[in-house]
Amino acid sequence: MGDYLALVAASISFVGSHFLMSHPLRAPLVRRFGANGFMGVYSTISLVTFVWMIIAFGASPKSNGLWPVGDILWVAASALTLIAAVLFAGSFIRNPSLPGVPHALAAQTPAGVFIATRHPMMWGFAFGGAGHILVAPRIDNFIFAGSLVFLALAGSKAQEIKKRNLMGGQWAQWLRRTHFVVRPAALLRAGIGPWGAGILIWMIATWAHPYWGVGGAGLFRWVGL
Repeated sequence: MGDYLALVAASISFVGSHFLMSHPLRAPLVRRFGANGFMGVYSTISLVTFVWMIIAFGASPKSNGLWPVGDILWVAASALTLIAAVLFAGSFIRNPSLPGVPHALAAQTPAGVFIATRHPMMWGFAFGGAGHILVAPRIDNFIFAGSLVFLALAGSKAQEIKKRNLMGGQWAQWLRRTHFVVRPAALLRAGIGPWGAGILIWMIATWAHPYWGVGGAGLFRWVGL
């Protein structure tokens, strides 16, 4: 694993800083820098450690895949990343989990992607990471994408504890009305907005893969433009 030490260190820094700043260090940092200053510090550290991850990922050796990758896995990965894009796109619409939004949003009736899960952004990252692992089952990708999947799912549970402490009864109402695990049938009823934006994001991202040194992805694996 010596060849992957930089990627491991960057991934631990990225994931660990998120948990530290979101939980044990959150209160003292807010007292020290104020709410807006804290968000600036949080964003800066997150960006720096994530860029480090990307650089270390690019510099890591590319091992052989741990399993053969054919069209079936590409179809599965394409479906996962499409769902990820829809969840991500819809997660910005009246999301009580986002920083700085009114606590009263937690008392709203779930709509859009929130009828499928109360953590659409986190599940978007998790599905996206899982899709990329399916079609690139290399050690470096297990470390990189696996770190994102872990942060998304473990971070969701940790976020619920934090929100319960911050919002009390309003968050308890939101928990009762929503679901942690994504319900696929409900996601189909998320509405035109999340699906339209999600499909657009997915199409642009998959179309752009060759510019990142990756072969065709999504529909563009089979239909060239």
